[in-house]
Amino acid sequence: MLMDLQGFRDVGGLASNPRKLWRHAKGNIELWANLFVITWAVVFMIWQGTGFAIALGTVFAIWAILAVSLNLVLGFTGLLSVGHIGFFGIGAYTMAVLTSDPAYEQLRSEAIPLLAWPFFAALPASVVLAGVVAFVVGVAFNRFRDDIYVLVSFGFAVIAYNVFLNWRGVTRGAFGIHEIARPAIGGWVLDGALEFMLLALVFLAIVVVISRFIVTSSFGRVLTAIREDEQAIEVFGYRASHYKLAIWVISAMMAGLAGGLFSSWTSFIDPNSFILLESILLVSIVILGGLATIWGSLLGAMAFVLLEEGMRFLTFLPTEFIGQSRQIILGILLVLLMMYRPQGLVGRYKL
Repeated sequence: MLMDLQGFRDVGGLASNPRKLWRHAKGNIELWANLFVITWAVVFMIWQGTGFAIALGTVFAIWAILAVSLNLVLGFTGLLSVGHIGFFGIGAYTMAVLTSDPAYEQLRSEAIPLLAWPFFAALPASVVLAGVVAFVVGVAFNRFRDDIYVLVSFGFAVIAYNVFLNWRGVTRGAFGIHEIARPAIGGWVLDGALEFMLLALVFLAIVVVISRFIVTSSFGRVLTAIREDEQAIEVFGYRASHYKLAIWVISAMMAGLAGGLFSSWTSFIDPNSFILLESILLVSIVILGGLATIWGSLLGAMAFVLLEEGMRFLTFLPTEFIGQSRQIILGILLVLLMMYRPQGLVGRYKL
């Protein structure tokens, strides 16, 4: 309480002295990064209108869940994984397969199981299956560290993509799965854009609260210690492998949640949504926002979504070059960050 009062006194002192406030803010990169991204988001949504703002909010919520989940592994535990998109895909395909509609069967070129589960029954299954797969592969991954860990996670992403592409009896392969169910409560179907955005934001809030609880607990402090020196933490009797496996599974379950929301929102998925490039983009978002900070993940996700959607309105760019231009700009931003601010916009640690 005394610390809070002191903080209010400091803020009050700065506010009463504009010159001192300017000197304090001038060198505060984190403050300017926050102001820039938030102002950019507000202006952009007002400019494009309510409908676009709702779509932007939905995309942000899904990517933010992914970014927060990966930051638990990459930022707080120090495990550089490029295979997270695999768990995202597992969640998405579980939702798609379980909610398959028999009425759509006549239009299918590849038959898949027709289960017709409701959304709120399939979503927990998406989360659990992603966690089960993460546990199985995590037991093997725990044997590796540093550069080898990156390589095996890369291998997992490649394997996941090939399963999505070639297991046609379940995933329909390259044809994808259509008509994925929207959330419904009784006879009320949440098929409106605003309703789905609010639902996605609610799940994002739950993920943020859970993540915040994890990183501020004694469990989170052990994760941070593993990040700094895994061997040293084992000297004090902690089984680092158990902690790494636990956070790996929790993170994968959050990614599965994001995947379930994604497939329901788009109502169509195919393997191209889960290529390795998407995983690299996800890692880039976490680095951009900052390692070992939940707020940084949210900020990085918002900056990425604004970049991704905003470039569609640059009239001087041909449509076929927009996707490549996004990647070029994101790459330039990452290079500049690595040169001048390797901890990201609001991060605590360097990569």
